[in-house]
Amino acid sequence: MHLKRLFLLFILGMSHWAVAQKPNIILIMADDLGYSDIGCYGSEIRTPHLDALASNGVKFTQFYNAARCCPSRASLLTGVYPHQAGMGKMVVTSAITSRVPEKANQGWLSRNTVTIAEVLKKAGYRTYMSGKWHVGEERPDWPLQRGFDKYFGLISGATSYYELLPGRLILEDNEPYIIPEGFYMTDAISEKAVDYIDAAADNPFFMYVAYTAPHWPLHAPDEEIAQYKGLYLKGWDRLRDARLKKQKGMGLLPVSQLLSERDSTISAWEDAPDKDEWDQKMAAYAAMVTRMDKGIGQIVAKLKANGQLDNTLIMFLSDNGACSEELVNRAKRDLGDQAYERSLTIPSGKKGSYDAYGKEWANLGNVPFRLYKSFTHEGGISTPFIMHYPKLVTKAFQTDQVGHIMDIMPTCLELAGAKYPKTYNEHVVKPVEGMSLLPILKGNSRKNHEFIAWEHFDSRAIRKENWKLVWSRENKKWELYDLARDRAELNDLSATHADKVKELSLLYQSWSKRVGVGQ
Repeated sequence: MHLKRLFLLFILGMSHWAVAQKPNIILIMADDLGYSDIGCYGSEIRTPHLDALASNGVKFTQFYNAARCCPSRASLLTGVYPHQAGMGKMVVTSAITSRVPEKANQGWLSRNTVTIAEVLKKAGYRTYMSGKWHVGEERPDWPLQRGFDKYFGLISGATSYYELLPGRLILEDNEPYIIPEGFYMTDAISEKAVDYIDAAADNPFFMYVAYTAPHWPLHAPDEEIAQYKGLYLKGWDRLRDARLKKQKGMGLLPVSQLLSERDSTISAWEDAPDKDEWDQKMAAYAAMVTRMDKGIGQIVAKLKANGQLDNTLIMFLSDNGACSEELVNRAKRDLGDQAYERSLTIPSGKKGSYDAYGKEWANLGNVPFRLYKSFTHEGGISTPFIMHYPKLVTKAFQTDQVGHIMDIMPTCLELAGAKYPKTYNEHVVKPVEGMSLLPILKGNSRKNHEFIAWEHFDSRAIRKENWKLVWSRENKKWELYDLARDRAELNDLSATHADKVKELSLLYQSWSKRVGVGQ
């Protein structure tokens, strides 16, 4: 009897050990961060913790998101194109009266998709999320209803980093969160993520950390802003040149890469009025990025302290390119007339202010690319992407293999040994569109997508191998680029390669019909 009991305890112990050895997965997303906005992608902004992850992991030079917050988050969570997930455009913020039939632009996650959290929870993982949701405003579409065990964060798209604005919702699990004294959104997201690591104990966990930083409004602690004050008086022209030079030195871009011209609506720095105000704005933005990086450092430190870092895959990316949005009308609507007037007297970064850094600095954030968030030119869809997994990556490297945000779902599932379902909660699940990145993580070449395509508010694009066809919203025409020679999309080849334009435009039309663009 004694021997039987010992044997049973041994078997139970081995079973527990096997479960505990499943890798943890942490997916970190920044909000409105440009391609060149962190140190290891060319920036002067200090991001030592992200740089360390890159220097000990895999850094992608050609990774894509879905051009804007809601589509990117939907595609990331589900492994399908945004339209297939019901998020071709943006979330629906008014009450939803009907959920049938589902549409490509309905504004909440399709019931015919499954989230990473839902699949990994079935596979024995604890599932946590800290940060911005933005893929469903109604309770049936909240994180706990889509597979997460615990949640803290902002359900909506943007709010003050210091207080809750009218119409916004911050939740802890399914209950409204009461903001305490001394609250700062970025710190709260980081701290809750650290708490969740401890809460997982010996269980494998998946954690999605979705920072609101550095999305407007520009808000950051004074001590962070102070370290950047004066730096940006160098101006956007000199800094764009400096970032490109640094990128070339890192091998992110070929030495022949040209810098896109300054946006035609932006003055030369030497002619810019109010230089001190521009410096303050960019110092606040940089401070937001650095504060986010500090939080990521806290997450990594907790993993180290718990002996979990080697067996944890950490991924980092941004939901879209740098943001050129102006906030005058938005600020009036969000704050009300009195608070808006008061905000104009408060410097960027401080509580009560409510501004963005404009296309002037967004043009810096996307070096060397053209255009911005919401566009499907490279400036709108290119993102830093870092994968750090010491158990598998023993020697850091950089890759120019092409990846897309929908590849993250199958990557997580393959690493966890989980199977993508055909049905979930009595709904037929759409087949996954993404492809696992694990072959790249292992240092191998993987079979590429036949093509990747995008559409968002009539910004359209399709990339097949190194050819990219992209619709110009300004000129109302297709442009064609050879990205192997022209990543910044400076030399439109559509006039001389009509056959390639026809081939790719027909392929785009077939794809758009299949995924439901326009529905």
